[in-house]
Amino acid sequence: MPSIAHMGYGYWGKNIARNLAELGFLKAVIDPDPGAAQNAAGTLGVTAASLDEVLADPGIDGLSIASPAEMHFDHAAAALQAGKHVFVEKPLALKADDARALCALAEEKGLVLMVGHLLQYHPIYRKLRELVEDGALGRILYAYSNRMSLGKFRIEENVLWSFAPHDISMLLGIFNEEPSHVSAQGNTSFTHGIADIVTAQMHFPSGGSAHIQTCWMHPFKEQRLTVIGNKAMAVFEDSNPNWSEKLKLYRHSFDTSGPVPIPQKADAETVEVEPAEPLKSECLHFAQCIDGKQRPRTDGDEGLRVLTVLERAESALQRNLEFQQSRGL
Repeated sequence: MPSIAHMGYGYWGKNIARNLAELGFLKAVIDPDPGAAQNAAGTLGVTAASLDEVLADPGIDGLSIASPAEMHFDHAAAALQAGKHVFVEKPLALKADDARALCALAEEKGLVLMVGHLLQYHPIYRKLRELVEDGALGRILYAYSNRMSLGKFRIEENVLWSFAPHDISMLLGIFNEEPSHVSAQGNTSFTHGIADIVTAQMHFPSGGSAHIQTCWMHPFKEQRLTVIGNKAMAVFEDSNPNWSEKLKLYRHSFDTSGPVPIPQKADAETVEVEPAEPLKSECLHFAQCIDGKQRPRTDGDEGLRVLTVLERAESALQRNLEFQQSRGL
């Protein structure tokens, strides 16, 4: 059984630490606030430690990182250099070049590098991927993902970087290719320079397309992924509190025998999926990768692909925001 230390006991990091502890893998907690580290260690039944202590401890196999995004590269690089397997929350880094360097370092050291793209470990998304890969939906024509809520507003990153990594990861998995074209538009409503509503578009070499809608100013929480094929359509609505209603299949099709396509409608079918906590599955997967030296489902390369799309979308977004500003919009 691998021993894992966790770094960052904040809003999301405490959930990772809890799951690692419940699975029996957690050995130490690191936090820049010594009081928070001591409280966490007491709650979880482990020790509080510094990063240097963890990196020098031969009894610790891996480090999970939930520090601020701008520190992901430095912390992950230090851990890999010290011979530790690494799980880092999204994004892998803030620059694609830094992500490439981490991938190369992990490869050179023969270590696991895994990124926290949580929804790749959601059993309902896994079932949706299975439907796509088995051809149940036919050729994928279009997909869109809405990730919107009322807050939490941030000042260190815009809503694209805060919300969209999950959706980009899911859509790249659905289409199983990288986009040939990426664009994005958005608005800055409250905090100067921080877009709080962003729509990103992707077009793929196979002819399919997708868009992502992210927003902190939505009247209610909405997390919905819709995938449209030429044989059927599927909707993964993670914000639905009823597990059995989260994945629905619509076997709509199109009669193209005449001059105008005619939809052939079908009733919605609920798809049964065994419930499981995605974060626990993700933490378990990291431990299994350490033990078996297998490649993670969301490895460094997958993190790099997502980051590359994010960078392209961010560049397009900034061009559009500058254009709006120049026109006084």
